[in-house]
Amino acid sequence: MNGRIYSGLVNKSKMFTLAHLSDPHLGSMPVPKLRALANKRVFGYLSWRSHRKAIHDGPVLSTLTADLSATRPDHVAVTGDITNIALPEEFTRARDWLHGLGDPSCVTVVPGNHDAYVNVPWELALGNWTPFMSGVRADLSAEETPPSSTGDFPFVRLRGPLAIVGVSSACPMPPLSAAGRVGAAQLAALADRLTELGQRNLFRVVLIHHPPYGGRAQRRKQLLDSAEFRAVIAEAGAELVLHGHTHRSALAKLPAPKGHVPVIGVPSASARPDIGKGHARYHLYRIEAADEGWRLAVEVRGIVDSLDRFVSEGHFTLAIRR
Repeated sequence: MNGRIYSGLVNKSKMFTLAHLSDPHLGSMPVPKLRALANKRVFGYLSWRSHRKAIHDGPVLSTLTADLSATRPDHVAVTGDITNIALPEEFTRARDWLHGLGDPSCVTVVPGNHDAYVNVPWELALGNWTPFMSGVRADLSAEETPPSSTGDFPFVRLRGPLAIVGVSSACPMPPLSAAGRVGAAQLAALADRLTELGQRNLFRVVLIHHPPYGGRAQRRKQLLDSAEFRAVIAEAGAELVLHGHTHRSALAKLPAPKGHVPVIGVPSASARPDIGKGHARYHLYRIEAADEGWRLAVEVRGIVDSLDRFVSEGHFTLAIRR
């Protein structure tokens, strides 16, 4: 990956390539001790052993990583669910995997519901990933700093013409619930950040794990304050929202001050093509300034049946008003 970081004026002549993947659910999950299963984790562990292991524990993810190295995006975004049942050992393995994707300045992650499966102390859980969530917050001219708790979301990373805005919808939920919540404080901060970034004419990419619209998932799997999230986008605007969670490809749109914001989801990055909801895919977004806004060219890359390579499955282009 090129790893070009821009903190000053936007060079509108450059195309910026962003890769988006989600829900890798890293395989080779450590065998938990019995006391670690004396909570909601027992359901997730049984689910992993009964069917999820067959979907996610294989060569697909390493094939995707190799393909990313070949396509050389400027930046990689991962929208959560790297772990399975939020064991401390899973977070350290996830940290090593993230480093394998690239330098932390070139890789951004936000957590998913599996990364908040149960309440785990920050330093044993998401604290392992702070280099990939470092950003600016209230003062957009400040230096990037790592988060010290979930209260530090959202964060902003300025890369090329992009403002990458990391939102957390991950919070511990009762057994059998995979729902998420952003929360009032984070939504208020998100509105402020998006408004200021919009005034700078940056291409605002919002990363969130849960899809921010109703009706696409059962309530036990939905973003519980999706209406409030949509209200922020309707008032402050954004250029692109990326999510995971459903393990399916998705394309929708949300109202914004000047038209609509595309909302795009990807399947699990590790899913075998013969099992599960959708085979592994990731997207490449090629973003460049246009006369009245932005041109967004999207390439969909998916795993083949032999599991030894990813290929281009299609392209589409969106024109986005500034």
